[in-house]
This record gives sequence, structure tokens and C-alpha cells, in this order.
Amino acid sequence: MAKNDFVTIADLSRDEILHLIELASLFEKHPNRELLKGKIVATLFYEPSTRTRLSFETAANRLGGKVIGFSDAKASSVAKGETLKDTILMVSNYADIIVMRHFLEGAALYAAEVAPVPIVNAGDGSHMHPSQCLLDLYSIYKTQGTLDNLNIYLVGDLKYGRTVHSLITAMKHFNPTFHFIAPKELSMPNEYKLYCQKHNIKYFEHCNFDEDVIANADIIYMTRVQKERFSDLMEYEKVKNVYILKNDMLGKARENMKILHPLPRVNEIEYAVDDNPHAYYIQQAQNGLYAREAIFAHVLGYTLEDIKNDPTILK
Repeated sequence: MAKNDFVTIADLSRDEILHLIELASLFEKHPNRELLKGKIVATLFYEPSTRTRLSFETAANRLGGKVIGFSDAKASSVAKGETLKDTILMVSNYADIIVMRHFLEGAALYAAEVAPVPIVNAGDGSHMHPSQCLLDLYSIYKTQGTLDNLNIYLVGDLKYGRTVHSLITAMKHFNPTFHFIAPKELSMPNEYKLYCQKHNIKYFEHCNFDEDVIANADIIYMTRVQKERFSDLMEYEKVKNVYILKNDMLGKARENMKILHPLPRVNEIEYAVDDNPHAYYIQQAQNGLYAREAIFAHVLGYTLEDIKNDPTILK
């Protein structure tokens, strides 16, 4: 089967995105299969992760594969000075797929250029997070019944938030209206505003975050202010609690509105919101399993018909 890397979602067409969403839907109906039987997935996490790493590993196990790798680069030969190229080439000897999270922007693209096996980008610095983006798209599609013509409010760390950067690039096919809500220190980078302009994506910027501003939202996408991206901790302390979503802010919300968050959260969503019918971030995390099973199928070259007619489905 063909080698298909999954490094960015920006290059995928509308049909390819909808294809992946349909794949995820099929895996949600039947998550336990043996598509990866006899195959090895290597998870190389140069940065900490809970949901992304565990959902990729769970996806591999649900599909009958086995997992090797590391969750801390300090416990690998990286600590001895091994280069990324050498690590990728070495691990390619042992694995059929490499899932990698790295702190450097562009690391996944570089890995894909040197690796003989498919590379899946599990996040590269503040650049892209395509697997999170796919589960976000799947969550939006499930809750709204469409990806077209939606009002999507992105809140919090829009400067370093790779999840919101990926979402903007993926939604270019679906005529969204974005609302960027952030303090000026964490505002959306100009490159993504220019991207919106280039692709005729409507966007508005706000500093206020209250029930009137978010009244017309279909999706509110909360993000954590990422302490690890700040070199000056005083700057972090200044912005970390600027926007907190509370139940009393949801009185004017549309009935269909759902709240997403890539997690982990710190203070940006009050725990009382968890029981609100608009909250969807826990289910969103669960959708990560099905989206990442779809990614494994995609990089190994399985078609939609292959998955529909899959004889390896387990009870």
C-alpha cells in the first residue's frame, strides 16, 4: 500500500476532509478491528502529552497493532545527542508508522522527508496539530450536522495555539465566519489573518468576552494559555486568566452551540460548565480515538470501501 504522511491538514481538499470524517464515523460504529494486525506503531513524544499520545496508542491497540516508543525524550538516545534524522531512520527499522510530537516547527515535515514509513504529526511547536484538527472537525460535524457556514469563536491563546491555526486552514473549504477573542499579547498572528484574507474567510476580532459577544456562536473553541510557550513568566501571569467561560455567560447562547476545548484546561472553563448541555469537550476527546483510527487507515492507504467491507471487525 502507498505511503501517505499526515503532516498537515492544510493541503487536504474538501472531499479528502469529508472522506476522513466518514472514516472516523465508521470507526466510531466499529472501533475494534484487526487492520493493524502484525504492524508496529512507534510513538515518539518529545513534548508531554496525555490525550494525544494515549488516544493514538489506544487506536493502534483497538486496530490490532502493537506500540513502541517514548513519552520522554530524556529517556531515549536523544539525551545522548542523537539527531532527529538518526532517530527517525533508526525507528523506521522497527515500525510501520511513526507518530511524532516535537517542540520544533517543521520537525514533522522534515521527518516525513527522511522516513521510509508514514509519519503522523502529533503536534510541532506552535505550528500545526492536524490530528487534533481532524477530531475537532469530526466533533463540529457531529454536533452541527455540517461544516458549512458556521460561526466559530476562537478564544484565548491564538498566538501559540497550534490547534486553532490548524482549524483555520482546514475550514477554508467550508465558508466559516471566525471570531478571534484574545488579549493583544496573544492575538491571532498576522500570517493567519492574511491566510483568511487570501481564502476569503470572514473574521472579526474582539477583546471582550461576554454573553453578548458569543450570542451568535455555533462553536466556542476555548484554548489554554500555554505556560510552556512563554519565556517571560510575568507575561504569562498577566494573561493566564483573562478569559474564563462561566455558566452565566451562556444565557443567550444558540440551542445548537457547543463548547470545544483541546484540553488540558486550567482555569478557562469553570467546572460548573461541565454539566451544561452546551459542553462537548469530554465527548470531543473521545472522538479523538475514532479520528486517529481514521488517520492510521489513511496513511496505510485503505479506502472508504475497504473500511466499509472490512472483514476484521471484532465484536
